[in-house]
Amino acid sequence: MKKTVLLLFFLLPFLVSAQNRKKKDFLVTLTTKYGPMRLVLYDQTPKHKENFIRLTNERFYDSLLFHRVIQGFMIQGGDPGSRMAQPGQLLGDGENGYKVPAEIVPELFHKKGTLAAARDNNPEKASSGCQFYIVQGRTWTDDELQQQIERGRTRSVSRVFTDAQKQTYKTLGGTPHLDGTYTVFGEVVDGLAVVDSIAKQPGNSVNRPLQDIRMGVSGKWVKKKKITKRYGYKF
Repeated sequence: MKKTVLLLFFLLPFLVSAQNRKKKDFLVTLTTKYGPMRLVLYDQTPKHKENFIRLTNERFYDSLLFHRVIQGFMIQGGDPGSRMAQPGQLLGDGENGYKVPAEIVPELFHKKGTLAAARDNNPEKASSGCQFYIVQGRTWTDDELQQQIERGRTRSVSRVFTDAQKQTYKTLGGTPHLDGTYTVFGEVVDGLAVVDSIAKQPGNSVNRPLQDIRMGVSGKWVKKKKITKRYGYKF
């Protein structure tokens, strides 16, 4: 009996911590000179979520650039070589030494504001360990979405949109041609206008903004109820 009580005494703090963690989620704040964005990371992509949280807590992303910006498409950052980059320097090849296995989930699609992992052309579709992009995209018609489904078939990519996904692509917008090929692992829950502001900045021939756009990334565990109340995001 004494051993059982002693065991419970030591386990109780961990059990309470686990229960509290279920009631909270990691809220990311990405700051730029155009304002802040708040993001939530998806539980359906645990490897990407864990990796992004770790890099955020290490302050890995602070002072890095959005080095590739295309209006009507996306904004990309996370290249560690961008921290000390010179004007006009070619960026996009910098990495942090590892890849994250692909976690492509059909329910997680490239609507406007989604956070997704960049990658090279590796056949496993494994993600960069640090580079990411945030979707801006555009709105699509039914015919255009059907064309994306057919194009996916020719490339052996499963690209089937639910009615809800179609409606989102037709109203909010996004980049459906990326579905099934890149891991989507989070979304902007506040600050979509910041994405638009960054996306429209003029760039050079390789889409690097002519004026540097640096980021700061921090995060904290917040009660899910508070996130829902403040930002309208439903878990």
